[in-house]
Amino acid sequence: MNIKITGKELKATDAIKNYIDTKAERIEKYFDTEDINLFVTIKKEGGDQVAEMQISVNGESFRAVTASNDLYASIDKDIDILEGQIRKMKTKKDKQNMTESIRAKEASRAEEHEIEDEIVKIMYYSIKPMGAEDAKLLLEEQPQNRFLTFVNIETGKVNVIYKLKDNKNFGLIEPEA
Repeated sequence: MNIKITGKELKATDAIKNYIDTKAERIEKYFDTEDINLFVTIKKEGGDQVAEMQISVNGESFRAVTASNDLYASIDKDIDILEGQIRKMKTKKDKQNMTESIRAKEASRAEEHEIEDEIVKIMYYSIKPMGAEDAKLLLEEQPQNRFLTFVNIETGKVNVIYKLKDNKNFGLIEPEA
């Protein structure tokens, strides 16, 4: 972490520098990079001692300004504020990443469903000419089948007879024209 401390009307003593270095370690743990820039300005305004901190890292910027009669208390408060801002940003990014991950999983599942919707089994059989009543009797003899395709001897067209959900009645599909 790169720390630059500037004093305006206050001198940045070694004790203050060491204190800021120690407190800044709390911020450093949130980032995987060493390229963290912390700019600290300490100054006196009226009877208060002001600590102003700005962090720049990974294109993000965080800022805190606190005034109190004790400079060390101002530094502590700034670190607390910066830490809160960083946690909030990290939480927001984690939620975005989680949302993106969920969307990717949903897209993957949709692709899986698309694959499931493909024709995966093809059956070949000969279509026999018969009447609708004969087709019904033949379908009744085949409990494993839900439908039967046949050539209707009355019309010469391909028809489909199928069992309704009640398994007692039948439906007939006959093309027009």
